[in-house]
Amino acid sequence: MLSGCSWFGSEPYIPETKKVEVVTVVKEAPQYHPPLPNPIATLPVEWTVLTPVTMQEYLDDLKEGNAPSSAYYGLTTKGYENLSSNMAEVKRYIRQVLSIIEYYKESDEEAEDE
Repeated sequence: MLSGCSWFGSEPYIPETKKVEVVTVVKEAPQYHPPLPNPIATLPVEWTVLTPVTMQEYLDDLKEGNAPSSAYYGLTTKGYENLSSNMAEVKRYIRQVLSIIEYYKESDEEAEDE
């Protein structure tokens, strides 16, 4: 019994094999659509318009101690127009970005349906 593997014969055992057919299927990975950010939550802003008349009334009330001492920030008419134009530009930009996002979402959904 010292013959070991030689007992089976001189040729090594090779099992029968079958050819494996490999089929390659190209499938695109689904695109990830991150959720849109939370909408903008603005805080209320109280606007006070100071004209020469209302400013004088405020100063008189302040001297009498009937008005709160507040700091006021002013804009020129042109400055206010610029602020308004800037906000309109921000709104336009956001609308365009959202429309681009919506376009890609829809095109990805159409590709998945095919």
